[in-house]
Amino acid sequence: MLQIGVSGHELTARERDWLRHDACAGVVLFARNFASKAQVAELTQSIREAAPRPQLIAVDQEGGRVQRFREGYSALPPLSGFDQLYRRDADVALALAREHAWLMASEIRATGIDISFAPVIDLERGNRAIGNRAFSPDPQVVAAFARAYVGGMHEAGMAATLKHFPGHGSVPEDTHFDAAVDDRSLDEMRANDLVPFVAGIAAGADAVMMAHVTYPQVAPEPAGYSPRWIGEILRDEMKFRGVVFSDDIGMAAAHSAGGTKARVEAHLDAGCDVVLVCHPQMVEDALRALEGRKSNTMALAGLIGRGALGWDGLLADARYEQAQSRMGTVPIATQDAGATSGAINVGDVA
Repeated sequence: MLQIGVSGHELTARERDWLRHDACAGVVLFARNFASKAQVAELTQSIREAAPRPQLIAVDQEGGRVQRFREGYSALPPLSGFDQLYRRDADVALALAREHAWLMASEIRATGIDISFAPVIDLERGNRAIGNRAFSPDPQVVAAFARAYVGGMHEAGMAATLKHFPGHGSVPEDTHFDAAVDDRSLDEMRANDLVPFVAGIAAGADAVMMAHVTYPQVAPEPAGYSPRWIGEILRDEMKFRGVVFSDDIGMAAAHSAGGTKARVEAHLDAGCDVVLVCHPQMVEDALRALEGRKSNTMALAGLIGRGALGWDGLLADARYEQAQSRMGTVPIATQDAGATSGAINVGDVA
């Protein structure tokens, strides 16, 4: 199955045709698709009307520099600020992270969108793409925040997606632009980067997004199309039964699999349930790659959003104003000096 990107504020005739393809399971929206709350709600509705089956509509609305929708939405602080609070009062920090999750998810659900790909539970250890998107360098602290954040998203009726499995935070390269290799052993990964994923899965996370990082001591290919990482470790060892997403196959670190067709097939053959094709210029080739291949788009039904209040209901909810006010108490941690500034705001999945 594919989840695709579209080009602008309205669907084109060609994009409507894509949505009718049996392999198209949904759409990922970006800043390029946003002009206003009303416009993006209309776009969302037109996506659902154009497709003959339910579509999973997603966005990256993490907060900080990765927040696709801004005007009319709460300014969400980046996750890294919670670590400073945690060192002063862990209970307060975890409660605020839960409110961050609820606030983010409630606004996205009020817009008619099913999921925001969140939370980021990579460790904050110098990666240029992750930077202050991560909660902390400490795996046990990130694990605690993962549990809180999944809980807050579920309270808002949104499925939670843990990213980027098995951990993107401990190598410097930004996989949007470069290949990334993490040469640590599986035992080192289990003691560090995998700890938050174990916690998030135990907390009921509904999906996992893979990292385009290669861990040569564990498997020869990047994790997103590694049967060992997906089948043996995530599914068999960690007992994850939810949906597995690839990261965007348009990113530079995915090129090692070959052309568009080879990338789609490699990810699906390794065990990904959904392949993200976020660049519209790649969508037709990706759809052709799936001709004659069985697709079960209904497998994503469990990720469809639940119980949205709509904007009128949300604005009338006392928790909404309180949550907005409380976000002002979260320190705004500066982005790491080496982090990629702004490069992932518009085009690529984060």
